[in-house]
Amino acid sequence: MLKYVLDVVDLLDSPEVTGADVAGYLERAAGEPGLVTSTTVRGERGSTDFVQVRVPGTRGRAAGGDAPTLGVVGRLGGIGARPEVTGFVSDGDGAAAAISAAAKLLTMRARGDRLPGDVVISTHVCPDAPTRPHEPVPFMDSPVGIATMNAHEVGEEMDAVLSIDTTKGNRIINHRGLALSPTVKQGWVLRVADRLGTLLETVTGEPLVTYPVTTQDITPYGNGVYHINSILQPATATDAPVVGLAIVAATAVPGCATGASHETDIAAAARYAVEVAKEFGAGQLAFHDQAEFDHLVARYGSMAHLQTMGALPAEQ
Repeated sequence: MLKYVLDVVDLLDSPEVTGADVAGYLERAAGEPGLVTSTTVRGERGSTDFVQVRVPGTRGRAAGGDAPTLGVVGRLGGIGARPEVTGFVSDGDGAAAAISAAAKLLTMRARGDRLPGDVVISTHVCPDAPTRPHEPVPFMDSPVGIATMNAHEVGEEMDAVLSIDTTKGNRIINHRGLALSPTVKQGWVLRVADRLGTLLETVTGEPLVTYPVTTQDITPYGNGVYHINSILQPATATDAPVVGLAIVAATAVPGCATGASHETDIAAAARYAVEVAKEFGAGQLAFHDQAEFDHLVARYGSMAHLQTMGALPAEQ
């Protein structure tokens, strides 16, 4: 996997890189057309290119089967903050991991190693994204709003979503490597999925590290409350279970920092995404316990209102 990460980071570390460049790289890995798309979307603060990869499974919906579809989202504001800073920024790790995982899955498919279920990988490429203030360190922003990002990265066909994001700009996760979130579904923060945790231990060779998720973190951006970052924003746009895979550091690192990406950590995140895809499509892994979720909703009611902007505060 490290080979793909080195190629991808080198590709992304350019002021001129576009989604079409990434799509071309992935199409060469696939060896067949029609599996990769790139779409340019313009916002008030610039533009970005959304790249989506569809890797058909042997028993997935693309083949008329019923194997579940995994969504992998490389979540970020931008891969660069030019002209403010020069080079690939820490925030770009999520995109690099998702694209590397896509390259590996497409290469596996071309060689004959095809997974049972479909895998849909989405991210976006913006080498000149804006930044914004955030505590304890500055964040990367995006040329387009979070609703637009979700619309292009989270699809109805996804039966579960693994969201990969750099989550270094905090003093909550004091660990270098990867950390796993609890499962989030329709406003509920559920327990950490056992098999997802075990699989992360297998991939990293280290004890499982998880991180706390607050109610604020699973509400949509723009509602005036603090969010640790956008890693769980896909959960506001789907009824499917969502898990955040955080690429983390032992100290608070700004998302707009350069020279702060660790290729081995990106590779571990990409390898994890591939391993999750293998087991999820085969029905060997679940992001949540559906019976327990149904029991929670029956006893306590829906929490889906947390996926919305909520009610406006009453005027004082």
